[in-house]
Amino acid sequence: MRGAATVLAEAGVTNSTVDARLLAEHLVGPSALIAGQPTEEQLTRYAALIEQRRLRVPLQHLTGEMSFRYLTLEASPGAFIARPETEVVAGAAVEAALGFPHPVVIDLCTGSGAIALAIATEVPDSQVYAVELSAEAIAVAARNIKRHTAPGGRAPVRLIAGDATADLPELAALHGQADVVVSNPPYIPPDQEPVDPEVREHDPEMALYGGGVDGLAIPRGVIAQAAVLLRPGGVLIMEHAEVQAQAARDIAAESGYTGLTTGRDLTGRDRYLRAVRP
Repeated sequence: MRGAATVLAEAGVTNSTVDARLLAEHLVGPSALIAGQPTEEQLTRYAALIEQRRLRVPLQHLTGEMSFRYLTLEASPGAFIARPETEVVAGAAVEAALGFPHPVVIDLCTGSGAIALAIATEVPDSQVYAVELSAEAIAVAARNIKRHTAPGGRAPVRLIAGDATADLPELAALHGQADVVVSNPPYIPPDQEPVDPEVREHDPEMALYGGGVDGLAIPRGVIAQAAVLLRPGGVLIMEHAEVQAQAARDIAAESGYTGLTTGRDLTGRDRYLRAVRP
């Protein structure tokens, strides 16, 4: 593991020691890692995993899982890997939902279903809907929802296939009824390629680039659609890039929202819009 951590560090992997340990635990489990002697087969498989991680294949794709707030979710190519900054966005949506009795929450651009499931599990009396366009991401989200559905119980999230910026028939009955709309839409401008290879080479382009010269074409659509779905006093929480904070507030103001604020992530960067439908 020490040798593997050195290899990963030399390849520029952040938290190389942690990744080396997690990949070992993935193979043999934490208790066996402490107490046992790995077999030759396990060492061979471990070396192969370390090589893939050295080539910057995301840790979550190698283990098949990702942690998100209090949940363990499937992570697969085809769906965006939810990261710590989005956990903060989900927390803001949870806080907003807790301010309503039996809240109706809609997650636009749900991807793997991470935000929707976090709200459904942390706000037990909520009614949560999740919208996603990508067929690959829908498949991952469906498996995650099934994974967190009690045997014989009702699915905690209703998954809807479609364009989150469009007026979907499945959401027609919810016009003016949602208490919270939350979204982590694609928002990267076309000329700002992600620095990390894990994002640039492995997250789906559909989940990254927001369209238009400023990357805000899809976020504009999300803001407009949320205005249709929210009840008066309902709250919109939408993730954006640090440089888009003012633009996001301006777009929301043009759409008639009030109470416009920008929330920050764990590193202190502007990360999400909070807006209220008057």
